[in-house]
Amino acid sequence: MPSHKTETRHIAIIGGGAAGFFAAVTAAEANPQARVLLLEQGKRCLQKVKISGGGRCNVTHSCFDPTELADNYPRGSRELRAAFHRWQPRDTIEWFSQRGVSIKRETDGRMFPITDDSQTIIDCLREAARAAKVEIRTECGLKKLHPKSTSAKGFTLSLTDGSHLEVDAICIAAGSLKNSKLPNDLKALGHTIEALAPSLFAFNVNDARLHDLAGLSVPQARVTALPVDQPQNGPLLITHRGLSGPAVLRASAWGAREIQSVNYKFKITINWFGKTTEAELKTAFTKLRQNAARKAVKNTPIEPLPRRLWERLTLYAGISEDCPWSQLGKISEAALLQECLAGRYAVDGKSTNKEEFVTCGGIRLKEVDFRRMESKYQPGLHFAGECLDFDGITGGFNFQAAWTTGRVAGEAMAGS
Repeated sequence: MPSHKTETRHIAIIGGGAAGFFAAVTAAEANPQARVLLLEQGKRCLQKVKISGGGRCNVTHSCFDPTELADNYPRGSRELRAAFHRWQPRDTIEWFSQRGVSIKRETDGRMFPITDDSQTIIDCLREAARAAKVEIRTECGLKKLHPKSTSAKGFTLSLTDGSHLEVDAICIAAGSLKNSKLPNDLKALGHTIEALAPSLFAFNVNDARLHDLAGLSVPQARVTALPVDQPQNGPLLITHRGLSGPAVLRASAWGAREIQSVNYKFKITINWFGKTTEAELKTAFTKLRQNAARKAVKNTPIEPLPRRLWERLTLYAGISEDCPWSQLGKISEAALLQECLAGRYAVDGKSTNKEEFVTCGGIRLKEVDFRRMESKYQPGLHFAGECLDFDGITGGFNFQAAWTTGRVAGEAMAGS
């Protein structure tokens, strides 16, 4: 009997970041006969992995309930919830563990390689790609995407190096579409690009209360960006330009589009004691009146506020430097409570927070089948990572979304 040779499946992944790499490795491992080509426009792959988490790589977060995990995404939580049932942080940890990389948990739930070195993650991904025979081509991006004729499945790709490529399936995992030419091709295929806006950024605040306090932090504060009025809790850091830290970054994520719409000029309120209520702080004041009656209010900071910040807040509340607790009047007490629990600050601009640079917006989610991360309009066209209109708060959530969507897309592309 004559033998029938099975045609090799050709798969292209556009983008050599976390999502693209994971999609490529997944597809190549799931279908060893396929030719999997990873195209990266830059000189190096996995650059964001390299610098994330201060060079340690915040791989994921120790939240193992898909529903609870999805609540950490200002956009895309509903769609990601189903995807997390297929691939969640526990799966990510196990995947790296099987390849010799141990992941540890920190007290705030963030998870890092036990080496505290992002190169460990990069080396693992590169070795997995090499073992699975993924072809990696750098300094080569996608210039144009052409679907084949209606009678033939697949795509013809025009690449930035002048070459052309025909593939059966393609995954767009090129990160933010901010400076990309791909939206035009995607729109031509029927897709909608939701408005792009920066997410996870620090607030520029020029306020006398914060002058010369750069470097001070509080372990738990509550920050409310008034354009959205969604309080966010977490550590808060005073910087040379204003305010940063997880509480601020989370507030920026939840209000990304609203904050952009007011040109990054808006008001915030800060509870420097986190979830502490006015009644609870009043109780602390009463104890100080009883136990430290003769001590100056300025010289008796309430934990966990740093002494210099406490001094600044008492000064701004109009309390004299030598005023003892026994003489703190109701008006002064009310002013201090206001400063501690609901101080209002003006934000005038944003700053990129070190390694955190995430964009909200991208391909409209309802146009994508999250069971396969595939276009509902163009079979064989898949998506993974930040090019989609979802984004998470700081803490490893954006990487987890990259691993999850890359995994689902890679498995789907590997099939016939």
